[in-house]
Amino acid sequence: MRALTGRIQPYAWGSRAAIAAIQGRDVPSATPEAELWLGAHPAAPSTVDGVSLADLVAADPDGTLGAARRFGRLPFLLKLLAADQPLSLQAHPDAAQARAGFDAEEAAGTPLSAPDRNYKDPYHKPEMIVALTDFDALCGFAPPASTAALLDTFDQPALAPVVAALRAGDLRTAVTTLLELPAATCAETVAGVVATAAKQAAGDPAYALAADLGERYPGDPGVLVALLLNQVRLRPGQALYAPAGVLHAYLTGVGVELMAASDNVLRGGLTPKHVDVPELLRVLRFEAATPPVADPEPAGAGVDAWPALLPGVEEFALRRARVGGPYEEVVVPGDGPRVLFCVSGRVIADDGTDTLSLGPGGAAFVGADRPAVRLTGYGEVYQAGTAPTVT
Repeated sequence: MRALTGRIQPYAWGSRAAIAAIQGRDVPSATPEAELWLGAHPAAPSTVDGVSLADLVAADPDGTLGAARRFGRLPFLLKLLAADQPLSLQAHPDAAQARAGFDAEEAAGTPLSAPDRNYKDPYHKPEMIVALTDFDALCGFAPPASTAALLDTFDQPALAPVVAALRAGDLRTAVTTLLELPAATCAETVAGVVATAAKQAAGDPAYALAADLGERYPGDPGVLVALLLNQVRLRPGQALYAPAGVLHAYLTGVGVELMAASDNVLRGGLTPKHVDVPELLRVLRFEAATPPVADPEPAGAGVDAWPALLPGVEEFALRRARVGGPYEEVVVPGDGPRVLFCVSGRVIADDGTDTLSLGPGGAAFVGADRPAVRLTGYGEVYQAGTAPTVT
């Protein structure tokens, strides 16, 4: 077990307070801080004593990964995410789509750094987020009949065929029509929607969403598509899962996010970054569904988990340990490679060989050759690891 230093991503939608406050640095930070990456993804690998975790894993795959060698890399990426503004409307490919897309762009000679590159790696990116604060998000399509009724209230001519498609249950046509609106028509329609929504924003969350997104992204078709999605508010401790092909966007809040180690994002709007409408439409799942939200479940003395959210996901599993009070010592189950991240308090982590003191924002990497970690002290710690092996 060794101390791990993460990499902060300064995306424009990030907070100038949340990550800095958790790490005990001056607030506000000099730039927006959106994500703290804790893992070995080549885009921003964490370090151990100044050495890239990716290099450490490559040098000793048996000791660091153990049975997780089958993934060919550290298969998960843990993040602390802090959103002060909405993220892009996006979806992620499944494993087959990611491999095919990556191979096609490699064959075409598209540089990994190219702004119009869709597939940065050949892996899928299922992901979950656990709220540390109240956390607002959009996830999955709402029942088409309800969104048809909502769009009809805006009385915009360009939305008439969309309303008709929704009433027929045809989400694919509705989404495609919105994303392919001519720029001038889209700008006029978004402006009309915002004007109507602003008058009723105080009394209805859907109108408030339209007014807010439309002011931030005038003329963006993502404003209209967002109205087709489920609005979700997570309470601290609740988790949301975004599987492949599900359109979603995080709006505001702070959370611990865990995903398969990939950076493949297909965007549909609410962003100045590259938007590839045909590719997004190819991977989207056009079906209405209740957002996969779960409360934590007991997984041992002082340990919680969210197992119901992750059917079939092998690359990652998340546990939360709350040390102190009734649990003066907490043993976090798990084998294989693990990342520990302390969000509050001060705990002592002991893997039987090494001992580390972790304060707020502190992290550690535990190799597969180490047993379950024992925690003492007082605080809250998240452990990312691979899914338990079923025998």
